[in-house]
Amino acid sequence: MTYSFNLINCPWIPCILPNGKVQEFNLKDTLLQAHMLKEIRGDSPLETASIYRLLLSVLHSALRGPRSYQAWADLRDAGKWDPSVIGEYLNHWKAKFELFDPEKPFYQAADPRVKPKSVITLVMDMVSGNNAVLFDHHTEADGASLPPAKAARTLLTAQTFSLAGLSGLEQKFTDAPWARGIILLTEGESLFETLALNMLRSDDPKIGLAGIIGQPAWEMDDPYLPAREVPTGYLDYLTWQNRRILLIPEGDVDKVVVRQMTMAPGLRLSSAILDPMKHYRIDKDRGYLVLRYSEQRALWRDSAALLRLQSTGNARPPATFYWLAELCTMGYLEQKQLYRLSALGMANNQAKVEFFRHEQLPLSVQYLENSELVEQLDESLKIAEAAGKTLWSSTSWMAVLCISPESDGKNWKEISEITKKEAAGLIEHWAVERFYWGMLELPFLHLLEDLPKRPEATLEWRQAVESTAWQAFNRAEAQAGEAALALKAAVRARSYLAYGLRQVFPTPEMEKIL
Repeated sequence: MTYSFNLINCPWIPCILPNGKVQEFNLKDTLLQAHMLKEIRGDSPLETASIYRLLLSVLHSALRGPRSYQAWADLRDAGKWDPSVIGEYLNHWKAKFELFDPEKPFYQAADPRVKPKSVITLVMDMVSGNNAVLFDHHTEADGASLPPAKAARTLLTAQTFSLAGLSGLEQKFTDAPWARGIILLTEGESLFETLALNMLRSDDPKIGLAGIIGQPAWEMDDPYLPAREVPTGYLDYLTWQNRRILLIPEGDVDKVVVRQMTMAPGLRLSSAILDPMKHYRIDKDRGYLVLRYSEQRALWRDSAALLRLQSTGNARPPATFYWLAELCTMGYLEQKQLYRLSALGMANNQAKVEFFRHEQLPLSVQYLENSELVEQLDESLKIAEAAGKTLWSSTSWMAVLCISPESDGKNWKEISEITKKEAAGLIEHWAVERFYWGMLELPFLHLLEDLPKRPEATLEWRQAVESTAWQAFNRAEAQAGEAALALKAAVRARSYLAYGLRQVFPTPEMEKIL
């Protein structure tokens, strides 16, 4: 039986319409109607990011550019992708986008060394192997049945985000290009604008790879040959084949599903390759360390580091940010333009996925050009960190004194480890830090958006930080209860917090002394 599902003319890409509804489009219509669509919205942040990566690779392939600022501006000013260019390119390579082609299926390759297994192994938000329950409660025992559209998105996500691990063969699985770190995309008002903003100059040296654009996987006779760890160009990197996956369709021709697949290691990507859409911190001993998601820390707390383009000694910001700054300097973007920074990715521990996350922050191009604005933002974040430490210290003492009243008058080093451990559990129960940082997120988003326009936004932020610190303390005090020991502990801790916050927010008289 011959099965067919061609990604160019069969709907599989979930897009948000102007009215907010989600509708699936095929690859061709997604690009040609991008100016009428808002954004991509996959079943998970990983799906969403993987689709954006494919769309960018198709655009770069069809245009073989842009190769200059003016070429980019001409594309952007057209307001939509040229249907003759995009249509001609996709029609030429249409056969390579067949998901179930018996000889060369899209993004797939057979490997006779491995046996078929449940396709659930590919779906990163289902339970299989090391994957815990995230959003779906299927298990390997239950199996999974994927319609072609979902199978296509799952395949794409696996080639983009799969984690290293054992394969059952001598060669182990290795990380796919976006397996580690946060993917940073700039979003505009439409899908067209978003794609345009993230289209780097194809020969930009900041991408690396010797400024060579190269070929995408579907233009190669065999994308796995020659065996290599360094991509032959930017398009090779964007369509990197990390796995040898083969989807096995079954069922009626008009009701095809995928329940099984085979999977073996594919290309191994060199760790020296830096992604243009990630932020790296430079460690003098360990080299480039990619920014990752943390369950305890929201991304906005690192926003100043992300936007600091002028200081490159200890960080490597995303190449896409440099590109936006250059476009602004050249006059192709307005300095006061406000976009959204979309951050997508997952937290993982070795081969285990812990959670997915998709965060959005307002992004003013002025931050990328004006280092003084970034420093003001950084100072504002430091104030919040200082107030947070004072809050944590004060509530820690309240917890200690609730548990061990005889600790009053001692210094922290004199407190027993048992007491500290019990106090830590109490603080965790009070959720002081989670409440504090959670309450500050919205005021910070206002600060991020308003600071380039209103310098007084920093004063409003300081007020929000101080007020939130007291709210968090009052909440913990209420949870401590009204027993005499708790009330006494709260009074002492309140004085600690008041003193600490005076150091963070000194009065005019104190500022003269300091």
